[in-house]
Amino acid sequence: MMLTLAIMAISAKAQKFALVDMDYILKNVPAYERANEQLNQVSKKWQAEVEALTTEAQTLYKTYQSESVFLSDEQKTKSEEAIVAKEKEAAELKKKYFGPEGELYKKRESLMAPIQDEIYNAVKEISDQKGYSLVLDRASDAGIIFASPKVDISNEVLLKLGYSN
Repeated sequence: MMLTLAIMAISAKAQKFALVDMDYILKNVPAYERANEQLNQVSKKWQAEVEALTTEAQTLYKTYQSESVFLSDEQKTKSEEAIVAKEKEAAELKKKYFGPEGELYKKRESLMAPIQDEIYNAVKEISDQKGYSLVLDRASDAGIIFASPKVDISNEVLLKLGYSN
Protein backbone atom coordinates (compact mmCIF):
# COMPACT_ATOMS: atom_id res chain seq x y z
CA MET A 1 0.00 0.00 0.00
CA MET A 2 2.75 2.42 0.96
CA LEU A 3 4.72 1.55 -2.17
CA THR A 4 1.67 2.27 -4.37
CA LEU A 5 1.25 5.72 -2.83
CA ALA A 6 4.95 6.45 -3.31
CA ILE A 7 4.79 5.42 -6.98
CA MET A 8 1.67 7.53 -7.53
CA ALA A 9 3.33 10.52 -5.89
CA ILE A 10 6.47 10.12 -8.03
CA SER A 11 4.49 9.72 -11.27
CA ALA A 12 2.24 12.68 -10.42
CA LYS A 13 5.28 14.80 -9.64
CA ALA A 14 6.84 13.95 -12.99
CA GLN A 15 3.86 15.22 -14.97
CA LYS A 16 3.99 18.78 -16.23
CA PHE A 17 0.99 21.00 -16.62
CA ALA A 18 0.14 24.47 -17.86
CA LEU A 19 -2.72 26.91 -17.93
CA VAL A 20 -4.25 29.00 -20.68
CA ASP A 21 -6.77 31.80 -20.41
CA MET A 22 -9.13 31.25 -23.33
CA ASP A 23 -10.93 34.56 -22.74
CA TYR A 24 -7.62 36.40 -22.98
CA ILE A 25 -6.55 34.45 -26.05
CA LEU A 26 -9.85 34.98 -27.87
CA LYS A 27 -9.83 38.72 -27.10
CA ASN A 28 -6.46 38.91 -28.85
CA VAL A 29 -7.46 36.96 -31.97
CA PRO A 30 -8.93 39.43 -34.50
CA ALA A 31 -10.76 36.66 -36.39
CA TYR A 32 -12.73 35.89 -33.23
CA GLU A 33 -13.84 39.50 -32.84
CA ARG A 34 -14.83 39.64 -36.53
CA ALA A 35 -16.80 36.41 -36.18
CA ASN A 36 -18.60 37.75 -33.11
CA GLU A 37 -19.48 40.97 -34.93
CA GLN A 38 -20.78 38.98 -37.88
CA LEU A 39 -22.90 36.83 -35.54
CA ASN A 40 -24.28 39.94 -33.83
CA GLN A 41 -25.25 41.50 -37.16
CA VAL A 42 -27.01 38.40 -38.46
CA SER A 43 -28.70 37.85 -35.09
CA LYS A 44 -30.09 41.41 -35.11
CA LYS A 45 -31.35 40.98 -38.67
CA TRP A 46 -33.09 37.71 -37.86
CA GLN A 47 -34.50 39.10 -34.60
CA ALA A 48 -36.00 42.01 -36.56
CA GLU A 49 -37.69 39.54 -38.94
CA VAL A 50 -39.21 37.62 -36.02
CA GLU A 51 -40.33 40.85 -34.32
CA ALA A 52 -41.96 42.06 -37.55
CA LEU A 53 -44.08 38.90 -37.72
CA THR A 54 -44.95 39.20 -34.02
CA THR A 55 -46.02 42.80 -34.56
CA GLU A 56 -48.17 41.74 -37.51
CA ALA A 57 -49.89 39.15 -35.29
CA GLN A 58 -50.47 41.77 -32.58
CA THR A 59 -51.91 44.21 -35.13
CA LEU A 60 -54.25 41.52 -36.47
CA TYR A 61 -55.36 40.77 -32.92
CA LYS A 62 -56.02 44.43 -32.06
CA THR A 63 -57.96 44.88 -35.27
CA TYR A 64 -59.94 41.74 -34.49
CA GLN A 65 -60.75 43.00 -30.98
CA SER A 66 -61.99 46.37 -32.20
CA GLU A 67 -64.03 44.95 -35.09
CA SER A 68 -65.27 41.65 -33.62
CA VAL A 69 -68.70 43.05 -32.70
CA PHE A 70 -69.31 43.84 -36.37
CA LEU A 71 -68.07 40.50 -37.75
CA SER A 72 -70.12 37.43 -38.55
CA ASP A 73 -69.16 34.12 -36.96
CA GLU A 74 -67.50 33.08 -40.21
CA GLN A 75 -65.46 36.32 -40.37
CA LYS A 76 -64.48 35.93 -36.70
CA THR A 77 -63.26 32.39 -37.34
CA LYS A 78 -61.31 33.56 -40.38
CA SER A 79 -59.70 36.41 -38.41
CA GLU A 80 -58.83 34.11 -35.49
CA GLU A 81 -57.24 31.63 -37.87
CA ALA A 82 -55.20 34.41 -39.49
CA ILE A 83 -53.96 35.57 -36.07
CA VAL A 84 -53.01 32.02 -35.02
CA ALA A 85 -51.29 31.42 -38.37
CA LYS A 86 -49.23 34.62 -38.02
CA GLU A 87 -48.25 33.75 -34.44
CA LYS A 88 -47.28 30.25 -35.56
CA GLU A 89 -45.24 31.69 -38.44
CA ALA A 90 -43.35 33.96 -35.99
CA ALA A 91 -42.70 31.05 -33.60
CA GLU A 92 -41.47 28.80 -36.42
CA LEU A 93 -39.16 31.51 -37.76
CA LYS A 94 -37.78 32.10 -34.24
CA LYS A 95 -37.13 28.37 -33.86
CA LYS A 96 -35.54 28.19 -37.32
CA TYR A 97 -33.13 31.01 -36.51
CA PHE A 98 -32.56 30.71 -32.77
CA GLY A 99 -33.50 27.12 -31.85
CA PRO A 100 -30.99 24.57 -30.51
CA GLU A 101 -30.05 23.45 -34.02
CA GLY A 102 -31.06 26.72 -35.68
CA GLU A 103 -29.33 28.90 -38.22
CA LEU A 104 -27.54 31.00 -35.59
CA TYR A 105 -26.08 27.85 -34.00
CA LYS A 106 -24.93 26.60 -37.41
CA LYS A 107 -23.47 30.01 -38.29
CA ARG A 108 -21.62 30.17 -34.95
CA GLU A 109 -20.22 26.68 -35.51
CA SER A 110 -19.03 27.49 -39.03
CA LEU A 111 -17.35 30.72 -37.90
CA MET A 112 -15.90 29.59 -34.56
CA ALA A 113 -14.81 26.00 -35.28
CA PRO A 114 -11.79 27.00 -37.42
CA ILE A 115 -10.63 29.49 -34.75
CA GLN A 116 -11.04 26.94 -31.96
CA ASP A 117 -9.23 24.30 -34.01
CA GLU A 118 -6.35 26.67 -34.64
CA ILE A 119 -6.06 27.47 -30.93
CA TYR A 120 -6.30 23.80 -29.99
CA ASN A 121 -3.55 22.90 -32.47
CA ALA A 122 -1.30 25.67 -31.10
CA VAL A 123 -1.87 24.48 -27.51
CA LYS A 124 -1.23 20.87 -28.54
CA GLU A 125 1.98 21.81 -30.37
CA ILE A 126 3.31 23.77 -27.38
CA SER A 127 2.30 20.92 -25.06
CA ASP A 128 4.10 18.38 -27.23
CA GLN A 129 7.24 20.55 -27.38
CA LYS A 130 7.36 21.26 -23.65
CA GLY A 131 6.05 17.91 -22.41
CA TYR A 132 2.83 19.12 -20.78
CA SER A 133 0.48 16.27 -20.00
CA LEU A 134 -2.36 18.60 -18.94
CA VAL A 135 -3.43 22.08 -19.99
CA LEU A 136 -6.31 23.70 -18.11
CA ASP A 137 -8.35 26.74 -19.08
CA ARG A 138 -8.17 29.16 -16.17
CA ALA A 139 -11.10 31.16 -17.61
CA SER A 140 -13.49 28.23 -17.23
CA ASP A 141 -15.17 27.10 -14.05
CA ALA A 142 -12.50 24.51 -13.37
CA GLY A 143 -12.26 25.45 -9.72
CA ILE A 144 -8.68 26.72 -9.90
CA ILE A 145 -8.10 28.59 -6.67
CA PHE A 146 -4.51 29.63 -7.34
CA ALA A 147 -2.29 29.34 -10.36
CA SER A 148 1.21 30.65 -10.73
CA PRO A 149 1.64 32.97 -13.73
CA LYS A 150 4.72 30.89 -14.57
CA VAL A 151 2.53 28.03 -15.83
CA ASP A 152 0.25 30.26 -17.95
CA ILE A 153 1.14 29.72 -21.62
CA SER A 154 -1.54 32.04 -23.06
CA ASN A 155 1.02 34.44 -24.57
CA GLU A 156 2.92 31.51 -26.09
CA VAL A 157 -0.29 30.33 -27.72
CA LEU A 158 -0.89 33.81 -29.14
CA LEU A 159 2.68 33.90 -30.50
CA LYS A 160 2.20 30.45 -32.05
CA LEU A 161 -0.97 31.78 -33.71
CA GLY A 162 0.97 34.74 -35.07
CA TYR A 163 -0.29 37.41 -32.65
CA SER A 164 1.95 39.21 -30.22
CA ASN A 165 0.99 41.09 -27.11
